[in-house]
Amino acid sequence: MPKNYCLLILLLLAAFTTQAQKKTDVKGYPIIINRDTLFTFYAGQGLFEPAERAAIVTKRIEGLVNRIDFNADSLTLKNDTAVSVIAYNSQIILAVNNKDATFSELPRAQLAASYLDILKKKLGNYFTTNNTKQMVINILQAIAVVILVIALIWALNKGSRWVKLRVLRTWENRMDKLAAQGAPVKYAKRLLPLITSLLRIARFILIIIVVYLALPVLFFIFPSSKPIASQLLSYVVNPFKSILLALVHYIPNLLTIAVIYVVTRYIVKLVKFIANEIALGAITINSFYPEWAMPTYNIIRVLLYAFMFVVIFPYLPGSDSKIFQGVTVFLGVLFSLGSSSAISNMVAGIVLTYMRPYKVGDRIKVGDAMGDVVEKNLLVTRLRTIKNEDITIPNGTILSGHTTNYSTVAKTMGLILNTTVTIGYDVPWQTVHNLLISAAEATEGVSTEQKPFVLQTALNDFNVSYQVNAYTPLSNQMAGVYSRLHQNIQDKFNEAGVEIMSPHYTALRDGNHIQIPADYVPEDYKKPGFKVEGE
Repeated sequence: MPKNYCLLILLLLAAFTTQAQKKTDVKGYPIIINRDTLFTFYAGQGLFEPAERAAIVTKRIEGLVNRIDFNADSLTLKNDTAVSVIAYNSQIILAVNNKDATFSELPRAQLAASYLDILKKKLGNYFTTNNTKQMVINILQAIAVVILVIALIWALNKGSRWVKLRVLRTWENRMDKLAAQGAPVKYAKRLLPLITSLLRIARFILIIIVVYLALPVLFFIFPSSKPIASQLLSYVVNPFKSILLALVHYIPNLLTIAVIYVVTRYIVKLVKFIANEIALGAITINSFYPEWAMPTYNIIRVLLYAFMFVVIFPYLPGSDSKIFQGVTVFLGVLFSLGSSSAISNMVAGIVLTYMRPYKVGDRIKVGDAMGDVVEKNLLVTRLRTIKNEDITIPNGTILSGHTTNYSTVAKTMGLILNTTVTIGYDVPWQTVHNLLISAAEATEGVSTEQKPFVLQTALNDFNVSYQVNAYTPLSNQMAGVYSRLHQNIQDKFNEAGVEIMSPHYTALRDGNHIQIPADYVPEDYKKPGFKVEGE
């Protein structure tokens, strides 16, 4: 028996020695709260290593002591078959497993119970000791934040008032200078209320921003309101974060859009260069007139940019959104329904471009309107009359009617101006022809290379209609050439003593004076009387 008793004592000593040696060989990770070590972990838990486990438990316990409503008596222990769990209300603080018990002389349940006692004692004392002091510090910090916010709002009010006075003073000085120069300043003075309102709105927005940014700081001071602070910050940070992430993710699409735009831009420049060369005559294409060059360039440019937009559209942000697609379809339908007449005028403008019925600078007549073409675009054509009246005519109206162009062949073949006079049957037609031709040849603006000619257009009851035709290259000066031609016709006929029977006069004189100016009447002229002969 003594021998067996000694053997048992040796085995127990060996076991205790092994356990102590095991504890010294394994590194422990303490749980330290307020510079006080509560207990030490030697084993891991689940997927966490001892160091990670200790850090997590430390963070959870620090969260507990920072809570303003913390009560150490609410800590509970629940023993299970595998682990013992210490929790605060429904929040798990730590779990003790069987491996933890191997580093202690206590079973797992008793070890967990000792941990619970330590937590209640240490944390209860910590909360009692530090709660009042921390509360006072938090309140003082909150008061400091409130004072700072009030100071910032006061500074904003003072600064906005200074800016307002400075702007108003500068504006009034500017108005005085404009008034001294004779410029109207009534409209500018009406802008002053708008400027002051904008400054007031800007000040109000800045105050709102300051107050909103101060709220998270206030809530973050108190542990129980930290989640509110985080939520308020998230309302500002999350949108900016989303925008920045969207911009970063959109960079590849943006580069693609940039490449497409640059390529299209240089293609348009190339087309414009070719169009300019064609318009200047440096490049000639059969059956393609130089005046077609720039309109064709404009059409090609529109088509290229339209094609570019179609290619870019899938890369635009939100292009795959149903709302975006619906809005674009709605705008397209609205544009189509509301611009049918505009589209018809644009089509007519394109057709007129290639029909070449007129060009800028030509004297034309459209319906009752006659003038020089001063502007020609896809929608309308603008004429300027000899009275400096600008007439705007839709291209659709021009295409559906007839147009008279007086300038097309005026430089080459000459525009024929014609006017009609009526002369009595008593004057030989050869005399009338010579007088009309000499009047035309004496008119400034009538071509000297092409001889005028006369047409007898009618044999009336009491007179003959003679139409004189003269060539002129000055289609844009028709009114002046006509006026000078009529003056010369009067002078030539008066010099020859031939009456112009317009309006109608009968050849029966019955004692009336000849109808020509007195300067042209011969000195020996006598008024005719009735001549009666009898047998």
